[in-house]
Amino acid sequence: MSKLPLLSFILSMLLAVQANAQIDADELYDLVEHHYADNDGVSIHYVSLGEGPLLIFIHGFPNQWYDGRHQMAALADGYKVVAISLRGYNRSDKPRGVENYELPHLTGDVLAVMDDLDVQSATIVGHDWGGIIAWSFAEAYPQKTENLVIFNRPHPRSRKREMALNNEQKERSAYIARFTNSEGDLGGMDAERRAQSHQGTVWYERYLAAYQRSDYEAMLNYYRAYYPKPPWMVDESPIVPIQVPVLEFHGLEDGAYVNESLNDTWESMGRDFTLVTLPGIGHNSQNTGDIQFVTSMLRSWLEMQKSRP
Repeated sequence: MSKLPLLSFILSMLLAVQANAQIDADELYDLVEHHYADNDGVSIHYVSLGEGPLLIFIHGFPNQWYDGRHQMAALADGYKVVAISLRGYNRSDKPRGVENYELPHLTGDVLAVMDDLDVQSATIVGHDWGGIIAWSFAEAYPQKTENLVIFNRPHPRSRKREMALNNEQKERSAYIARFTNSEGDLGGMDAERRAQSHQGTVWYERYLAAYQRSDYEAMLNYYRAYYPKPPWMVDESPIVPIQVPVLEFHGLEDGAYVNESLNDTWESMGRDFTLVTLPGIGHNSQNTGDIQFVTSMLRSWLEMQKSRP
């Protein structure tokens, strides 16, 4: 496709987004349906809205399913949007023991939701810890992953490289050592402090209630199960290319990851890889900054993927 038709296609999609009547993100909370999927005895809460191709949103630490509300509200007119509450969070079960937060269990929770919906494949959308799960799911289950969308979570291989070699990244990652080496809950979940950023909005009470239902010790077990003790090493195992199309959004002011973590990501790609960098935007690129641009770009990319043979 030449550049001019491609640009015309993107423009037409952006205009269509503006023309369509969409749900206000603040209304999403009262419109979704609540469900529970079972993964080997662990109940996973998820919500759904809309009809069409399936999008599964996976939130990060220490967030809630609400974090994808802007994209969910905008896309529910043409997609079935689903958001998971990770185990340990909100209305999902909170099993004890670090071993219950290893990646096979976390990707298994996504499979359980798909089984509960009786679908064979979906577009997986992950932010932060949800991004780790999304990258891992696409690698392990390419046949069940139609597309992969990542918000501010560099590919695990590139991330490990920078943690091992980049002094700035080592400093930014110091909190991981505290999480993984300490016993106890490091002061517990201060629900009011976590919800404070939403003060003055309809979401404050919603986030507050979700945090009060969540288990901070379980949240830390994600880190304890995933990260080895320092010193961290470069991943020298054979590359397993991601065999699905990937769209990655990255706020360049992310305090958790140095931007060098994006370098060489394409070496881990087996299909097309679209990287959208967002100057002036931090870690939560899905719901801060120019949200309309991000959401419109996501829709346009998804529509282009549908039109491909």
